[in-house]
Amino acid sequence: MPEKISGIVNNNLQLSLLLLRVSVFVVMAMWSLDKILVPGHAAAVFENFYFISGMGAGILLVIGLAQLAIEVAFVLGLWKFWTYGFVLVTHTISTLSSWQQYLDPFNNMLFLAAIPMLGACIALFLLREEDRMWTLGRS
Repeated sequence: MPEKISGIVNNNLQLSLLLLRVSVFVVMAMWSLDKILVPGHAAAVFENFYFISGMGAGILLVIGLAQLAIEVAFVLGLWKFWTYGFVLVTHTISTLSSWQQYLDPFNNMLFLAAIPMLGACIALFLLREEDRMWTLGRS
């Protein structure tokens, strides 16, 4: 491949991975902030989708802060195997726990957005060493 075309492909790949990383971060961070700022809603999510009842505001705060810290490291491109892996695993669990919503897609269309986001998480994990634009982590 000629050097100019190779450079364009590399730049497009870098920009694409950056956009995926930032957009996945936005969604994941909102779920973490939900635990911190709206613990009642987060507790209902745990009960309805994960069958874990009695989640108090204190434990949700700890979980939310821990998740948010890992997600900030993820968006900064730090410790890629662990942070990209964490995002992939947690989103996979979230996606799978919503399986009943996929059986009635026309009444649960927003849940379907989890599927392409899962694809984005998988792509980011597989291409994590190529994801170097605006990262602090070593490649």
